[in-house]
Amino acid sequence: MEIELRDENIKKESVSKPNPFPPKLAASIKWLQMTQELSFQKFIQQSDLLEELKYDFNEKAELRHIETQSPFVFNYYKNVPERNSKRYQALGHLLEKYIYELLEKVCKLQKVYISPETDKESGSFFFMSERALTNHHSALLVLLQDHGVFRAGQWSQQAIIHHGLQHGSQIPCIQMALQAHYDVIVLNPNDNFVDLKMVKEQKGLLTQNTESYSLKMVQTESFASLQQPLQCIPKVGSNTPEEHMAYIWDCFISKTEGKDVAFIVHGYGGLVFMDLLVHRKWEVMSKVYAVALIDSQHHVRHQLGSDVQLSAWIKHHCREWVTSPKPLDRPATTVLKKEFPMVSAGTEKHDLAISSSLQSVFKYFKKALKAKATINFSHVPIVTRSSTKIKQSA
Repeated sequence: MEIELRDENIKKESVSKPNPFPPKLAASIKWLQMTQELSFQKFIQQSDLLEELKYDFNEKAELRHIETQSPFVFNYYKNVPERNSKRYQALGHLLEKYIYELLEKVCKLQKVYISPETDKESGSFFFMSERALTNHHSALLVLLQDHGVFRAGQWSQQAIIHHGLQHGSQIPCIQMALQAHYDVIVLNPNDNFVDLKMVKEQKGLLTQNTESYSLKMVQTESFASLQQPLQCIPKVGSNTPEEHMAYIWDCFISKTEGKDVAFIVHGYGGLVFMDLLVHRKWEVMSKVYAVALIDSQHHVRHQLGSDVQLSAWIKHHCREWVTSPKPLDRPATTVLKKEFPMVSAGTEKHDLAISSSLQSVFKYFKKALKAKATINFSHVPIVTRSSTKIKQSA
């Protein structure tokens, strides 16, 4: 089956529809059975875009027209690219709020503001499982996305729109992690600025009832408002993806004691992780046991320089899945990037690399954690009768 991409700045090209999720993941995607309460159409109905966006997610979590069941069409307004672009932006804003609701209601994650002293409207936030910072008996998985207009819970907005939630959202990854008894932190590195004009409008609505407020807040962020110039200021602790990562590491992740930490990083997220590794060298090296880089944009020589310790660490604790025509997990090392193992993600599409390699990533984590536990056990001193006597005589 062939579908056509029609997003702005993307050349028209036919791409093969990705294969559905493997049967082994069936238990991890029960959330695909969408209920009316969690319907995406509910968000659209609360906006002023009901006619322009007659879309909802079907039982396979694919975005489809509610009347024709056809995929999303970018060119809604014939030969008016600016209006089509604004409509696409509005769809992205509604998807953002919908994914947030899925994170809280389906994955049972908590929304945490990174700077409690600031107004919630002007502060950034992330999501984490309830006992992510206190449960010392489970590993912690941190999700670090690529750069773009999308927010927490999304690997790729384009993949969500054209291929479905199971390929573009982080929900399947989170569900797999929770079922494997990981705790989870979902970062929000692209949430860097706040629009002062929008904040003022939202505060002005607080005097109205909750239902009316929710409705008008969505309308405020929809089609009409996207055509107005923004009045933006940086968010505290989240001015850049690098600052967001460092802030959450310092204030949250580093506070966990005796917890094994793993990362899944996508695209620009790889560069952000390497930046953290350089600036929090010993902390990261002691806490993180495995990093899965997915089609990463990091640059080892530029970022790590000639640090022998860091080079040795990434060689043993990092693995990258890269876009490639080769089958999944086949070696794919290049001349320019050979600092640690590189394998094929099983796809040539950047936006589909994570969904294609997800099972392989979790197998890698399981093997790495088992190896770490074996090493730790081998370092535990064995108590013998003679050593006990020596200790008592001393």
